[in-house]
Amino acid sequence: MNRRDNNSQQPEEFTRVRVPQKKAGEVLGTVESLLGANKLRVRCMDGVVRITRIPGKMKKSTWIREGDVVIVVPWSFQTEKADIIWKYSGPQVNWLERKGFLKS
Repeated sequence: MNRRDNNSQQPEEFTRVRVPQKKAGEVLGTVESLLGANKLRVRCMDGVVRITRIPGKMKKSTWIREGDVVIVVPWSFQTEKADIIWKYSGPQVNWLERKGFLKS
């Protein structure tokens, strides 16, 4: 048994889940489609479909695909656009669904 097999048997653990802060205007959303040029279409939990952009800091370290759950911050001067600030992993999405943050 090599090292990769040993690690794949253990479930991925996490200690904390980042929850969107209402005071900062953060909203949960699900990626609907990739538009290109670091832009995505995200359906937010407040019912609005927003065109979002991936900031350079996040673009270099995180891959985002359709169906991923993210936190977005709408722009103050143009609310139909937003910036993505966080992407959730699989176990974190399951935790959000169990706690009622995500509507199935």
